[in-house]
Amino acid sequence: MKEKFKNLPLRSGVGIVVINKENKVFVAKRIDNPKNFWQMPQGGVDDGEDFLTAAYRELEEETSIKNVELISELEDFITYNLPDRLLGIIWKGKYKGQKQKWFLMRYLGKDIEINIHTKKPEFLEWKWVDLKKITELVVDFKLHVYKEVREKVEKILIDRS
Repeated sequence: MKEKFKNLPLRSGVGIVVINKENKVFVAKRIDNPKNFWQMPQGGVDDGEDFLTAAYRELEEETSIKNVELISELEDFITYNLPDRLLGIIWKGKYKGQKQKWFLMRYLGKDIEINIHTKKPEFLEWKWVDLKKITELVVDFKLHVYKEVREKVEKILIDRS
């Protein structure tokens, strides 16, 4: 990391693992990344907003999904730093990465209710994938995040069965 960015703070964020009744995970391809990378819904926490409220808001803003049941808040925060090529560009250059709180939610609706063509669209397309596959689809600098999320979600799902 370049010296001028080392002292920047981490942005507070949330991530949402949305699973359907078959325990497949919702992922979507970002508009701003032309490569074949997919991600789960995620975003920043507004001033004065708690993490769970931010998770519900981000989920609806990005996917129109409202019909969910909270299964669990994943333990601890997961952080990542932006790669040098994005430092000073993403988030107006105010942050060096994110400190995220992740949530596991069950989607209770029908696929037709999902709409990524929102007021400020972030995604080109979406799909349901096996939990084990999420680490094969993600951009390199978030790989460790998705590995940790996958392990925590696997444990929660095993404990619930």
